[in-house]
Amino acid sequence: MRPELIIHSAGPGVSVQDLGRPGQISIGLSRGGAADRRALFEAAALLGQPAPLAALEMAGMGGSFEVTTPTRIALTGAPMEARLDGAALAWHASHLLQPGQRLTISGVRAGSYGYLSVAGGLRTEPVMGSRSTHLVAGLGAALESGMTLPLGEDPAPDRPARSLPVADRFSGGTLRYIHGPQTGYFSGETVARFDSAKLIRSATGNRQGVKLETETGPFPPELSGGLASDFIQEGDIQMTGAGLPFVLLCECQTIGGYPRIGTVLPCDLPRIAQAPPGALLRFQAVDLAEADQIMRSDAREIDALAGQTTHLIRDPRLMHDLLSYQLISGVTAGRELEEE
Repeated sequence: MRPELIIHSAGPGVSVQDLGRPGQISIGLSRGGAADRRALFEAAALLGQPAPLAALEMAGMGGSFEVTTPTRIALTGAPMEARLDGAALAWHASHLLQPGQRLTISGVRAGSYGYLSVAGGLRTEPVMGSRSTHLVAGLGAALESGMTLPLGEDPAPDRPARSLPVADRFSGGTLRYIHGPQTGYFSGETVARFDSAKLIRSATGNRQGVKLETETGPFPPELSGGLASDFIQEGDIQMTGAGLPFVLLCECQTIGGYPRIGTVLPCDLPRIAQAPPGALLRFQAVDLAEADQIMRSDAREIDALAGQTTHLIRDPRLMHDLLSYQLISGVTAGRELEEE
């Protein structure tokens, strides 16, 4: 039987995402792809993949799924409640799904975006080198109940389940950023106040960007006139007309006229993407030399995460497939020493 993922039900924000379409800004197309790229790196590490493959991104709510052939999955990103035929599954871990079993994933417990990855990857038709849904650009669409998605073959269905310790990036925290060509439009006092401010993730936010609020007053630039529209990118921190920061995310526009006080490091963007409304955030400026030391290539990131994975320890009381294991091995009569 051909490997497929059957979607019995899906939340309103479930879509196919990979690492997106980098290098297309010149034609007005932002990268898109997973809002939390690190979640795809974690899935690759758990599944033993050299690089991330297309997966399901679940914004706030998951759904109900089934596979047609034995397939390993990885659950990463914002923690969600997952069950296989009613038995609880660990998050930030890999698991084996058998045909006919029903995987249900409910709402997030923390953060915003959870991910369901499969060992062979989702094999939907690529467009411009990516399988990612980019709603702003009209590429693809949110998934719906009743759909069936093609899967690649799991190259190692017998590989033991793995787990991965994951530090909290789902409740706010510190975002490191570098200054840019427009930082000088802000006074030194404004920049210092911005760096020390406690900011609140507002209810205004999506895959295009997230608005932040503050109780210490706005951060206006010092401009004698307007600012011409300019090239912008994911991670840029724009200051709106009200002097409030707006952090651009993966589906942002590529041209904008708001001044930018700086740009968040790519490795910290998952923290702002995952921050739920009301989460506290702070900004910490770093120079280019420090930013270069912090950043790692995708391959190095996956290698580092793979080295942190361990065998998943499961509670026998919750193992729906307990009887499929050989629980006793090497049993003897106990009289071997007497016979010698």
